[in-house]
Amino acid sequence: MANTISARSKRDVYRSKTLAQALRKMLVAEKVCLVDNSDLATIQSPYGSQPTTTVQALTGTYSAADFTLTDDALTVDNEFIVAEHIFDFQKVLNNFDLFSSRFDEMTYSVATAVDRFVVNNLCEDGTGTYTTASGGFTNAANINTIMGDLLGKVAGYSEVFNGLFLIIESTDVPGFIKAGATNGFSFADSALNNGFMDSYMGVDLYVVRSVFADETLGTKTYTNSGHRVFGVKNMATYAAPRDIQQDEKSVSGKTGKELVVWGYVGFKLWAPKTDLIIDITLTA
Repeated sequence: MANTISARSKRDVYRSKTLAQALRKMLVAEKVCLVDNSDLATIQSPYGSQPTTTVQALTGTYSAADFTLTDDALTVDNEFIVAEHIFDFQKVLNNFDLFSSRFDEMTYSVATAVDRFVVNNLCEDGTGTYTTASGGFTNAANINTIMGDLLGKVAGYSEVFNGLFLIIESTDVPGFIKAGATNGFSFADSALNNGFMDSYMGVDLYVVRSVFADETLGTKTYTNSGHRVFGVKNMATYAAPRDIQQDEKSVSGKTGKELVVWGYVGFKLWAPKTDLIIDITLTA
């Protein structure tokens, strides 16, 4: 039989590689947060108070200062699971194309849920605020003003060398395309020839679909409908102990196999850095 995959060992290899590759490529969370895949259920804050440099005449002496470490910790307290039972008569386990398609869909489902969780946490916990002009990002005339204002919110902080990000929804894309096509010869040529830019004014752009919402996910509740988020990368930690896992098992009373994909996730925007994450409110 052509294109078959009958050995479970081969399916296990396929699943593990698919998960690892897909999650690394698909997750916005992986791009804007520090990532911890250790077995730690609790992670202590890596940030303390900012040091102060003294400028003085040549004396050769100094005074050692104490620093403050904020009592802050990340706790892994949410579980992400997707499971399906594939009956033997569906022949999915015998046909590689159908099996891989089903598993790819499960992987995408987990990745989407993790991103939704992390992105909404970022937006909810950021203490910086900004309200756009009427039309928000969908109005191309607003884009340069919004981006300039956002850059001004974090300018001068040493952390900006980590890189900057802006997470928008797919409905915001037309405004950026139109703005990019009319801003300067070099930038306009690039936008016109290549389509949507992956950065704008030095800010990395990430597009998600219908993620910002008023809802409860696991232990967290959000009020982010009509919001977007901007800030400095690596100010938050996204923890996924042992990464995303998968299993295939036989189930009593049913033919075929049961597939399950699961992971444990925690998130923390560290207390000393919350003002470097900007909660953007869109104005209709």
